Amino acid sequence: MRVAVIGLGSMGMGAALSLLKAPGLEAAGCDPRPGAQAEFAGAGGTAVGRAADLPQGTEAVQVLVVNAGQCEAALFGPEGAAPRLAPGAVIVNSSTIAPEEARRLAAKAGAAGFLYVDAPVSGGAVAARAGEMTVMASGSPAAMAKAKPLLDAVAKKVWRLGEEPGLGSTMKVVHQLLAGVHIAVAAEAMALGLKAGLEAQAVFDIVTTAAGNSWMFQNRMPHVLEGDETPRSAVDIFVKDLGLVGDLARSVAFPAPLAAQAHQLFVSARAQGHGGKDDAFVIRAYQALTGIRLPKD
Repeated sequence: MRVAVIGLGSMGMGAALSLLKAPGLEAAGCDPRPGAQAEFAGAGGTAVGRAADLPQGTEAVQVLVVNAGQCEAALFGPEGAAPRLAPGAVIVNSSTIAPEEARRLAAKAGAAGFLYVDAPVSGGAVAARAGEMTVMASGSPAAMAKAKPLLDAVAKKVWRLGEEPGLGSTMKVVHQLLAGVHIAVAAEAMALGLKAGLEAQAVFDIVTTAAGNSWMFQNRMPHVLEGDETPRSAVDIFVKDLGLVGDLARSVAFPAPLAAQAHQLFVSARAQGHGGKDDAFVIRAYQALTGIRLPKD
């Protein structure tokens, strides 16, 4: 089966490399960055800079880009993948987008003769490279069946939420409420400890062996300890994703005060020039307010 991944970021690269390892799949990867292309090509994959250059007859394409606009351009824009896809191919959209955008793109895919699976993912870069992502999927039985070889290669667990596009994206937005708030509160706890005179390493070691620990604290705070601002997932991503949480909450008349507070913290870090940094460095917003010194500053 000829498959492809559009967007070779921290999650997309892992997905593409997992497809390379899967028997019976011929994998291509698309990303405009030469470094990402070189990494994937070095692993034995076909790497291209434009979706319009994917192999002709691609039967399944997984999209892992930043937002709905990028999704639409990657699939249906002037340099999009649509002309390279086989008739009846399946689009597996794993980008984090609003549910209404998932429904709109699914309708556009259907009009073009393609199947569509609304399939956001989670798990982090390590899980992606291990082929162990969690997938929150919705799509028709035909779409899910067509996507199965791809999903089996990249996922440890595929949750089926129903047939209607948008259900997967709704679940991902709910998930991002938790993810964003957990990162923000991890930063708050670490910043408070530093302000109160504790050693950062001690805060980390104790929290990660106690009841207050979270996956996000354990995963993100080592970046702060190491002073590593390389964006596995950037502050800007949670400006977007927590914005989606707010939009969804308003659309169903649901109060989401914790998500709103966390969103403002990420917006603050972005306003201070940290939008492109690893999302753990939302802690810079607390640094600006309190004058704390981070371990590697």
